[in-house]
Formats: sequence, structure tokens, C-alpha cells
Amino acid sequence: MERAALETRWIVLGTDGRHVTMGRHTDPSPEEVSEAERALAAQGLSGWLAVMKGGYYVRRKPSLMMVRPLANPARPFEEAVAEFEAKRKAALASVAS
Repeated sequence: MERAALETRWIVLGTDGRHVTMGRHTDPSPEEVSEAERALAAQGLSGWLAVMKGGYYVRRKPSLMMVRPLANPARPFEEAVAEFEAKRKAALASVAS
């Protein structure tokens, strides 16, 4: 089994499907989560703290589990996940080309 398929990481998922990794080998501290939320709000953005299981650049779709909202997202988590998957598929297609 591929190592990427087993990978687990904490991410901040934006309402538009973009994401950033908060950590791979440790849970983010409450202070780190608060700092991420403040940074999102300062830019007029919002999203969710989530756990991603699986690799971003592998064929098999990673799973996303919402942990908590950050900065009062106006869209449902499921819509952001759909945007995430569309961006991931586009990134995979560009790598394969």
C-alpha cells in the first residue's frame, strides 16, 4: 500500500477549496488553531480545521473530516470539500500532462 494513502495531516480548508497544512506528526495546539483563525479573519477569509487522510497527489481520493469551523464560514463544509476535490483533480491532471 502506498505511504501517501496512509498519510494523516491537519489542514485548514478554506471555503473556496484551497487548503494549507497545519501539521503531519502532531496535533496543532489551541494557540496554533487560534492564530490560524485570526489570520483567516484578518484576510476576510474563513474555513474549517479538518483532518485529511490520504495523499493529495495520489489517484485515490483523500477523506476530509471537519473538526471545527474557523472565522464563521458562510458556506457548508460539503461545498468546500467539493471545491477541494475539483482543485485536486485539476492539479493531478496538470501533473500527468
